[in-house]
Amino acid sequence: MFYVYLIRSKAHPGQRYVGFTTNLKARIATHNAGGSVHTAKFKPWTLVAYHAFADKRKAQEFEHYLKTGSGKAFANKRFW
Repeated sequence: MFYVYLIRSKAHPGQRYVGFTTNLKARIATHNAGGSVHTAKFKPWTLVAYHAFADKRKAQEFEHYLKTGSGKAFANKRFW
């Protein structure tokens, strides 16, 4: 499975991140361990939502969409 996930910083609740992975538990652990340049300074993180896809391309397209203007508006209304 391929996962698109949304996480929020516990220390800085205004900081949010959308990502893509094949191993959700390991990826969240990496974020919380400071293993990602983009999220290290805002750790720890909590998982807000995730979406599982059987098709890699569909998952990547959804992640890309959530990072666009209309995708951010959709996520703000539905997930955050």
